[in-house]
Amino acid sequence: METAIEVKGVRFSYGESPVLTDVNFSVAAGDFLAIIGPNGGGKTTLMKLILGLLKPDAGEIRVFGEKMPSKRISVGYVPQNTNHNVDFPITVRECVGTGLTGRRPDAAAIHKALSLIDMEQFAERRLKDLSGGERQRVLVARAIVSNPKILFLDEPSSNIDASGQENLYQLLYKLNSSMTIVVVSHDLTALSNRIKSVLCVNRSVHYHPDSKITGEMLGKMYGCEVDLIAHGFPHRVLGSHDHTHGNCCGS
Repeated sequence: METAIEVKGVRFSYGESPVLTDVNFSVAAGDFLAIIGPNGGGKTTLMKLILGLLKPDAGEIRVFGEKMPSKRISVGYVPQNTNHNVDFPITVRECVGTGLTGRRPDAAAIHKALSLIDMEQFAERRLKDLSGGERQRVLVARAIVSNPKILFLDEPSSNIDASGQENLYQLLYKLNSSMTIVVVSHDLTALSNRIKSVLCVNRSVHYHPDSKITGEMLGKMYGCEVDLIAHGFPHRVLGSHDHTHGNCCGS
């Protein structure tokens, strides 16, 4: 099977502060990978390293065999904090079109992207007039309008309500049929029945090639006891523990 992401011996620090140490893992093409871990553990930093937005202090990273950034590999990216500047006077169609970097406006590609997210009827609406969940879907459309092989999303469900989160993750599940998905998230409940593998990040990295999120796995990452229970759908309950852990059971 083709390898989508390969990370070998990667280390990274901000100044004198180590963030990631001896990171090694690979992700198969077609995977739906959830990156989880405590706040400050290095999740966003790892994603930026994979995308080529940061350079590792040591080691090698390849995406579909290419060092990033690469003009040979089409990659989609939805960063954190995408609700800034929502009052900018731009329509949904225009916003999606900005994802066609280095290309002329392509009405067919924009229409296809909007169709994939079921937002064609909003094409001429202003971004500021959409709900948080609707705006996030539009930003996914902007990320996929160039038909990427892999889509990265950093905390995509932040600042949207439960219904919007469910719709967003259902959309990603649908998109996974044609592209590899990598998502940083704390929203384990919504993700648990859609993902295919899990990457736990807390300075070190542990890759789990299945979607099962166990209490033991979370305990090692968050530094405290975590029990998973199910009442119709999976969710988590924190066991008794002290609160001296700085990043214990991140939000």
